[in-house]
Amino acid sequence: MGEIPAPDPSLADDPVSLLQGLVRFDTTNPPGNERDCVAWTERLLDAAGFETDTYASDPDRPNLVARLPGDGPAPPLLLYGHVDVVPTEGQDWTHPPFEGVIEDGFVWGRGTLDMKGGVAMLLAAALRAARDEVELAGDLMVMIVSDEEAGGEAGAAYMVEQHPELFADVEYAIGEFGGFPMTVAGERFYPVQLDEKAICWSQLTFSGPAGHGSTPGDGGAMADMARAVTALTESRLPVHAIPPVEELLEAVAAELDAETGALVRDLLDPERADDALATLDQDGGMIDALLHNTAAPTVVRGGDKENVIPGEVELTLDCRLLPGQTAADLERELRGVVPDDIGFGFETLRYEAFPSETDTGLFDLLAETLETADPEGTVVPFVLPGGTDGRHLSRVGVQSYGYTPMQLPETFSFMDTIHAADERIPVDAVAFGADRLTEVVGGYVGGAPAGDD
Repeated sequence: MGEIPAPDPSLADDPVSLLQGLVRFDTTNPPGNERDCVAWTERLLDAAGFETDTYASDPDRPNLVARLPGDGPAPPLLLYGHVDVVPTEGQDWTHPPFEGVIEDGFVWGRGTLDMKGGVAMLLAAALRAARDEVELAGDLMVMIVSDEEAGGEAGAAYMVEQHPELFADVEYAIGEFGGFPMTVAGERFYPVQLDEKAICWSQLTFSGPAGHGSTPGDGGAMADMARAVTALTESRLPVHAIPPVEELLEAVAAELDAETGALVRDLLDPERADDALATLDQDGGMIDALLHNTAAPTVVRGGDKENVIPGEVELTLDCRLLPGQTAADLERELRGVVPDDIGFGFETLRYEAFPSETDTGLFDLLAETLETADPEGTVVPFVLPGGTDGRHLSRVGVQSYGYTPMQLPETFSFMDTIHAADERIPVDAVAFGADRLTEVVGGYVGGAPAGDD
């Protein structure tokens, strides 16, 4: 394993070394073991002059809150990120996933995209603010959390449930995911997350006659489950053109030629949306998930003996619902896709959502910062198809923005590389993101936040 750098505030100007240091802590979740990584960031921020404290339901899984006091009355600006990462077992890596190797212009390793790269960017911006004695109109806060990849119970959820007083005066937070380039019809856009789809993990239970495996007969619970999976994977759920996605698509269409712009606007028509998706190039694939609730089969449980046909089979679905949609809406749509002759029980295992209303007060500053750096790109509002700790912060009234800015090669697939073997991030993208976050911190604290008089 490579050497972990000393927690020296001079790393402010070397976000790549910050990232390498973070990657070299194996914080695979489960079990997490984020303690040493969080302690390293605490020493780093403490040495830079931040007031720091940790909070934990499990001493091996602490969460750090650091604050750089400001003199002005503006609400604090919160920069936050998680340092746990998903497992690497069963993946074939070019470089060991916890060494932070630099090769071919990339930093390689688990978490370089999700989200230790973002943590390195925000740490660099925070360290620069302290070093340069930026005149803060409000406090600058940094929160490093554990356990995001498993739902945040020991991390952000614990923080808002057990220590809500820490966020009493916070309005805006910046975390993952957003600020990466998305190409539609040859034009470059930078989506900035304002909202995200709800998590609605669900279980379908299929029942049928049990029996001896030597005389399978027709149908049964296992066969019904298999037919249901086929129907779900071969069909889309109904189209929903919700206001935040309408705003996104109108902003995209406005930057395209008339013909392509009309095709993008067809996405808002439930009768034309699926045909339009098939016509657009592949970055329309991300847009696909913003027009539909989704239901991905992930776990099957049924049977406990080789020669017994099970009388019951359970299918777990990772469902993601558009803002405003409920578990009842999902159940109705699932029953509309699964063949009518297949009966099943429906149960919601977990439901978590952002609030339906969003506060866009910081959006213009984020957009201006990115568009100044890349005049050929257009920043657009975004609803994330996945989930982040932002949904937990929303419970204490904090509007979270997904904003870890990156410039990426056109041949590099951001979404396909997250959680995969050979996760990596361009060295230049780490520096780019650190510089943009530095500018955002300066733009926010240099005066009242956007929307205030």
